Amino acid sequence: MPKSSRFRSAQTVTVLAVTQLIGWGTTFDMLGVMGRVVAPALGLPNEVAFAGLTIMMMVSAIAGPVTGRWLGRYGAARVLSAASLTFALGLLLLAAANGIVLYACAWVVIGIGGAFGLSAPAYTAVVEREGVNGKRVIAILMLFTGLSSAIFWPILSLLNEAVGWRLTFLVCAALQFFVCLPLHLFALPKPIVAQAEGSTAEIAPVPLTSAARRKAFLLIAAATTITTFITFGISPSLLEIFRQSGASPAFALQLGSARGVLGISARFLDMLLGRRGNPMLSAVMGIGLMLISFLTMLVASPSAPLLITFVLLYGFGAGVMTVARALLPLALFSPGEYGLQSARLSLPQNLANAIAPVVFTAILDRAGTGPALFACAALAALSLAFILMLMGLVRGAHASQPSPVAP
Repeated sequence: MPKSSRFRSAQTVTVLAVTQLIGWGTTFDMLGVMGRVVAPALGLPNEVAFAGLTIMMMVSAIAGPVTGRWLGRYGAARVLSAASLTFALGLLLLAAANGIVLYACAWVVIGIGGAFGLSAPAYTAVVEREGVNGKRVIAILMLFTGLSSAIFWPILSLLNEAVGWRLTFLVCAALQFFVCLPLHLFALPKPIVAQAEGSTAEIAPVPLTSAARRKAFLLIAAATTITTFITFGISPSLLEIFRQSGASPAFALQLGSARGVLGISARFLDMLLGRRGNPMLSAVMGIGLMLISFLTMLVASPSAPLLITFVLLYGFGAGVMTVARALLPLALFSPGEYGLQSARLSLPQNLANAIAPVVFTAILDRAGTGPALFACAALAALSLAFILMLMGLVRGAHASQPSPVAP
């Protein structure tokens, strides 16, 4: 890779890593530290305070299609800049909240910012600047953003102890306005996709007919929505699953921490593979490992080795699938379409994110670990079937192409 290209990639990763870390850390991850601080101060039950995340995910889902159109029309840098302003406004409203109405309104605004600024728009910014070779850069970016809670939870905790929760939210708003906004406006390299004059930017990696494109999109949407439903649903309940399986509170916490490390390790593997990686094969591997982990827990007697095996399989599989979800649209559609398709996919995914914790918590509390794991296994098997159908569709599209004629 030429030095200029390496510098552009490094600049893109640096800017987006900083802004995505701040974006996730001051919004979605923030309630992990601040939720139980804000709730009593506003006279709200804890579950109402944490419902802010549900509001955020629901609003982000609804705003997803609009985001896709704006990404195609205005480019990722402007949409990300709008996200920084919107996040700053939402955090200012949180700092000023005096009851449930203003608190809920703040999370509506933050949800709009989430649609404009988290995940899909950032990956679109990468694809605009790297084209179809952006897979490695996206994997590197996801490696950094996976650390957002580990970085921001201690920072938010220290800020809250030093200046209180309202000033903490003001500091978060200032980070959005004075750090993220200038970086999005002035520090991102110029897009190369927009300079391609409609040539390579519009060439899809797979020659699909219109009907096949619609089918491919639906298969990707179904598979990725199901897997995000599993991972977002089971994550808040993992410690309880470990406890119900016989783990001590300390051992359960160790297992939960190990799962996070394994997820980051899986992202690191995708980063090393770079452009040589195949998102569809990664999806098969990730979902397959998750399915095996659930089946292992269902058929074997609870024990410490079993729980360790489960964490190894599930943690690595979920981490691989996290990267595959971001890269699957790039494997099927042209770089110029990536932003639109990714934003369209965010609608069902964010809806799943919003309802999954409630559904899985209800299953676990009312029926126990066995039915919850069985539901996960059944959903994983269904998602794997959709990915295999997608691979068959792609093979058929390539097979239908005429072979080049020898001179």
